[in-house]
Amino acid sequence: MPNIARIEELAPEFTQIRREFHAHPELSNKEFETAKTIARYLTEWGIEVHTGIGGTGVVGVLKNGNSPKRIALRADMDALPITEANHFAHASKNVGVMHACGHDGHVTGLLLAARYLAETKNFNGTVNFVFQPGEEGGFGAQHMIADGLLEKFPADFYLGCHNWPETPAMKIGINKKAMMASGNVFRIDVHGRGSHGAMPNLSKDPVFTAIQICQAIQGIITRIKRPIDPAVLSICKIEAGTAYNVVPDQASILGTTRTFDNEVTNLIEKELDQISRCVAEAFGAEAKLTFTRQYSPVINTPECVDRVQDAVRELFGEEGLHEQEPVMPSEDFADYLETTPGAFFFVGSGDGSHRLEGHGDGPCLLHNSSYDFNDACLPIAASVFARVTENYLR
Repeated sequence: MPNIARIEELAPEFTQIRREFHAHPELSNKEFETAKTIARYLTEWGIEVHTGIGGTGVVGVLKNGNSPKRIALRADMDALPITEANHFAHASKNVGVMHACGHDGHVTGLLLAARYLAETKNFNGTVNFVFQPGEEGGFGAQHMIADGLLEKFPADFYLGCHNWPETPAMKIGINKKAMMASGNVFRIDVHGRGSHGAMPNLSKDPVFTAIQICQAIQGIITRIKRPIDPAVLSICKIEAGTAYNVVPDQASILGTTRTFDNEVTNLIEKELDQISRCVAEAFGAEAKLTFTRQYSPVINTPECVDRVQDAVRELFGEEGLHEQEPVMPSEDFADYLETTPGAFFFVGSGDGSHRLEGHGDGPCLLHNSSYDFNDACLPIAASVFARVTENYLR
């Protein structure tokens, strides 16, 4: 059984809608026009609309029948501060801003599901369509939750998705455990004493000390945590100095850690603090750790995964499913799962071969300046959203 027939009929219209979103991207928590457009469509289809949730968030509420059961379907709206390299007609018209992660497709796929459900009303209960701002580091889920999202629009079950080029094309990737890692930021500020570069013996060199700390903290991954616990620790930026012949007073190390288990995160934070302080002390300097937990891991609820898998089997057969390995990027969909059961799935979007020749300048990798959403994913995501909803709200 393929995509839901009515959704397939609507797909060409929504492909054009998706390309309009792509051409007019907006950064995290500044999705003003995107939110207005979403609200306009939902209103046209007779869906109750609430705006300004957590800033620019939009919630559409569709009720049918008398069941108290409720489901929430979520999509993220924001773009990235990237200059688009593509030259097709729907390339970004906002210089330096680009939908390089496919949130234009996520929004459109959810709108397509909303249109279908509003037309057919083949369910008994309430559907909340949650259009979230600020997923790209803007803490949009936290903002919406802090603004009363979960109390004003309660749900028994949260469902979300992301297009994923590394998942086999047109398949639904999901598992019953961790889907995406936690996202944590660390900064280690090393304070020493500066000197002339020709007389480093008079300094407490923070640059040299920072280099030793960088080497030492990799031992957390290779020698301290258990080998069977997945984790990443990446040093991505080092700041120090103003001139080639001056030993500065301070150096800073910035990076990220990713895990699937909060206990492993706790261990990494503890060891980062201890190792950086001890190494700095050995060279007469001081080190201070700042550790920020941005996102928890996305860990699916098994019974909710069962509902997604059953819907996929109904639509596409067993071959439509892919047993998804966990991935190290993060997603603030995790914030909903901390209090509400739910599931997050991937739609395999391919490597870019779906694009017309000459219309793209590189591979369709996420956060890449030549990325473009695969429009063939729209009816797939919408069909899964809709079928899970219909089955849950029978």
